[in-house]
Amino acid sequence: MAKRPCPSSAENPMLPSSFSQMDNLLLSFLSLSDSSPPVSLDLSFDRLLESAPSDADQSLLIDRAHNLGSLLLRAANRSARKRASLHNSIAWALPPDLTIKVFSMLDSQSLCYAAATCSMFNKCAMDPLCYANIDLTTVVPKVNNAVVSTMIQRAGKSFLSLKLGIVPGPTSSPGSCQPLVYSIRNSVDVSSFSWNDKKTRQGKESSILTRSCLYPLSGDNGAAGTLLRRLHLYNIERMDNASLCVALAACPSLLDLEIVGLHVELRQTLMSVSSNCHLIERLFFESSKTGRDDSLKSPTCVDLVNNCPNISSLSLRGFKLHDYKVRILVKGFRKLKYADFSTSYSISGTFLRNLGSGFGGNLLEVLILRDCMHLKEVEVARFLTAVLAGDFKFLRYLDISNREGLASEGDWYQRSYNSSIIPLKQVLEVRPNICLLAEFPSEGCYIDIDHMFDSDVNSEISLPSQLSSHTSDGSLLMSSSESSYNSDQGSGNEEYQVSGFVIYEESSDEVDFLVV
Repeated sequence: MAKRPCPSSAENPMLPSSFSQMDNLLLSFLSLSDSSPPVSLDLSFDRLLESAPSDADQSLLIDRAHNLGSLLLRAANRSARKRASLHNSIAWALPPDLTIKVFSMLDSQSLCYAAATCSMFNKCAMDPLCYANIDLTTVVPKVNNAVVSTMIQRAGKSFLSLKLGIVPGPTSSPGSCQPLVYSIRNSVDVSSFSWNDKKTRQGKESSILTRSCLYPLSGDNGAAGTLLRRLHLYNIERMDNASLCVALAACPSLLDLEIVGLHVELRQTLMSVSSNCHLIERLFFESSKTGRDDSLKSPTCVDLVNNCPNISSLSLRGFKLHDYKVRILVKGFRKLKYADFSTSYSISGTFLRNLGSGFGGNLLEVLILRDCMHLKEVEVARFLTAVLAGDFKFLRYLDISNREGLASEGDWYQRSYNSSIIPLKQVLEVRPNICLLAEFPSEGCYIDIDHMFDSDVNSEISLPSQLSSHTSDGSLLMSSSESSYNSDQGSGNEEYQVSGFVIYEESSDEVDFLVV
């Protein structure tokens, strides 16, 4: 039987002259596989094996066949991807620069999905502009330190924003009145995931992000941290004071800092912000344990006011703050428009006296004092009377709701709400542009505070779960679930002097602070 000659470029004028012998051989092989039935190929390979002189030679032929088949398969797949990419580049209407612009508007998870679609999208998704605003927040823990480092490296000199951690629940929105503090002990059910049903995973999943997750900010002489403008951190359980302070020290251009549920001390964090983040404009800090952090000192407040004069939005939620410290902050920040001290344990409201006159406090547009345990009804009444008198001209949103009612003047254990004392209706009539939230227990209903603390004194503090929604007329309505606070015998607002500062007794006159 005569052998079939291999076609060559000379015999087949349709083939390019640049074809090599390997090209011609491959073409012959592929043509043979198309024109010959599979049985013929199998029989030919069997005869080839039988002609081998030894078993080792037969094994060698089989291995070579496997390798050749794998090489052909990889080459075919690679060529198919190239053809698909070429097709996509022709069919995709946007040029690469606009595609990169669109990808830069995606959240980080959607960007990763787009990058896995095709090689053209992958190339566009690798552009540093797509990683300028990194959002790695999740409902359940699934991001580790390596992912954070990779994202920051990809951002390069375009790095502007980093959001990281666990934001519980699909309805939570950072910066809203809803508490964002997350604990592994809380039951979270998202997409059939339940901590209670998967207790064996709790330890592993909760510790995926460790205290070293922010080290890329300070690495390479702090190149990444120098570019950062916005840093939001949520419920990173193993983050500590030292690691957070190192990260903040590498971020001198930071404008927006949001910290929720981290086990870090308020005083040390504010000291680090005061020392390193002089340009900051927005500071949001929510305690992981309501009412237990009493670390803030007056000198820290003064340093923050002096070193960070551009703060226009300040939120310190869930801390044990005293009125004179809050007054230092509110009066000191001359550009302050947004203030939120929700669930602050020791605030009685005396810091509000004469706040709307003069500099500091007069520019307030939003004031939130929701569920402040020691907030007194008489101080709220004085504040609203000042609003009626024409102070706080820029105020457009006020929240003084309290699920246990306001504290009475003589004894904060006695909770009450008296509409005759608090001029709510008058304020709404005189200032109809103000959205006023004042949700209290039914009038005449008092809470047994002693019984509440006796039942909860040895348990974890439970934070309020507030759901907010906008009505058709634009007003904001909120509902709250039950919560409890850590208690002591007094509000903690007794006047005293702090070393290095003179704190004048609070009265109807303005409280000042001077460096001795």
